[in-house]
Amino acid sequence: MPRRPRVVVVGSGFGGLKATQSLARAQINVLLIDRNNYHTFIPLLYQVAVAELQPEQIAYPVRGILQRLPFANFLMAEVTQIDFANRVVVTDGLTIPYDFLVLSTGSESQFLGVPGADKYALPMKTLPEAVYLRNHLLSCFEQAVREPDPELRQLLLTFAIVGGGPTGVELAGALVELIHGRLIKDFPTLEMEQVQVILLQSSDRLLADLPLRLSDYTYKQLQRSGVKVYLQTKVSKVTSNAVYLEDGTIIFSKTIIWTAGVQATSPTPTAELFPAAKGQVAVLPTLQLPDYPQVYVVGDSAYIEQDGEPLPLVAPVALQQGTAAAQNIVRQIKGKNPKPFRYVDKGRAAIIKRNAGVAQTSKFTFTGFPAWLLWLGIHLYYLPGGRNRLIVLLDWLRDYFFGDRSIRLIFPLSRRLIFEENPPKSSTDWHNQDR
Repeated sequence: MPRRPRVVVVGSGFGGLKATQSLARAQINVLLIDRNNYHTFIPLLYQVAVAELQPEQIAYPVRGILQRLPFANFLMAEVTQIDFANRVVVTDGLTIPYDFLVLSTGSESQFLGVPGADKYALPMKTLPEAVYLRNHLLSCFEQAVREPDPELRQLLLTFAIVGGGPTGVELAGALVELIHGRLIKDFPTLEMEQVQVILLQSSDRLLADLPLRLSDYTYKQLQRSGVKVYLQTKVSKVTSNAVYLEDGTIIFSKTIIWTAGVQATSPTPTAELFPAAKGQVAVLPTLQLPDYPQVYVVGDSAYIEQDGEPLPLVAPVALQQGTAAAQNIVRQIKGKNPKPFRYVDKGRAAIIKRNAGVAQTSKFTFTGFPAWLLWLGIHLYYLPGGRNRLIVLLDWLRDYFFGDRSIRLIFPLSRRLIFEENPPKSSTDWHNQDR
C-alpha cells in the first residue's frame, strides 16, 4: 500500500485551521503546528479589551476543534526554520518532513514607521494584547480616582485611537458605551465630562473601503456618541504621554491605541520567499510559491491580486483561501492541476454602537439596527464552539438589556508596565517630557 501524503500546516488562524479541516475531511494526513494551543477569534478581540467578553470566550482549544477529525493532528511548537529544498519544517524541538506545506502565519500590527509607536502605542492583534489593554483602561480610571492634579487626571482620562478602519471604529464605539454605561456607576466621584475618546483617521473618511454613505453614517453616529473624530489627521510621533500630529497638534494622553494597519507575520525569511506589500509573500494565482508547487501560502501571509487590486487582510479571504489550498492539494495528489483562486466577496459589516451598524452586500447597503443585528449574527455563527456561542450570546443580551459588564477585572501582565517606573509627579513634569 502506498504511503499517504503528509501535509503540514503552519498557523492555526482562520486560513490554516480551515485548510486543516478541509484536508482531514478529505482523509489526508495533516499536522497543524502553532505556538499557541488555541484559535483566537480576532474580530472580537476589542470586546475583550472593553470588558464585554472574557478572553476564553473568543478562544477555543485547537485540539478540541480537531478531535473529531481522525486524519488531523496538532503540535504546539515554534517553527524556527523551513527547508524548502528538503521539504522539512524545523521547530524548537522536532524536525518534521512534509509532502505538502501550507503557511498561514497571520498578521501583526503595522506601525508605519511612526517614531515611538512601536514602543508606546498599544496594539490589539493578540489575546494577551487585548487583556493587557483592558487592564490598562481600567487602571487609568483607578488611578484617576486618586489623582488630585486635574491635568494629570485629564491625561489618564483621555483615550486616543489611531486608525479609522473597522477595528478602530468598533473599539471607539464600545469604549464610549463602557465609560458612559458601566464605569460612570463604578466611579461616581469622577467627573465623566473629563473623559475623552478620540479617533484619529489619516484619510478623509472612516471605513474607507465601504461606500461613502456608510462612512458618513458611521461618522455621525460616533459623533453623537461623544467620540471626537479627527479626519485627514496623520500621526508624526508617539511618546509615553502624547500623540503628535503632522499639523502640529499635540494630544496628551496616557493611552494611545494603535489600530492603523496590519502587516503579515512572515515565516522565517529565506531566499525562497518573495516579499511583497505589508510583509506578505508573493504567490501564484493558485496560492503556490512560484518555485515550490508543493508549498501554499494563505490568509494574511499571501499577497495576491484580483482585478488589479491586492486582496484585503480579512478573515473571509483567509477562510476561502484555506479551502482553496486544501482542494488544490487534493487535486495534486490525484494527479490533477491546481486551480486559480478567486475570492468571492460576500459583503462587509461593522458595528458602531448599540443598535447602529453598517453593512454592504453584493447588491445592497444598509445601516442602523438591521446592520447591527447582521453583524452580531455573522460573528456568532463563525465563533468556534457551541458553548462559546451560548455564553457570548448571553453576555451580549445581559449587556443589551441591563448595561452590565461584569468582567471589569485587572490582571496585571508582565508585557509592559502600565505606567512608567518613575511617572511624572506634576503637570509641569509631563509637559516638559513632551516638548
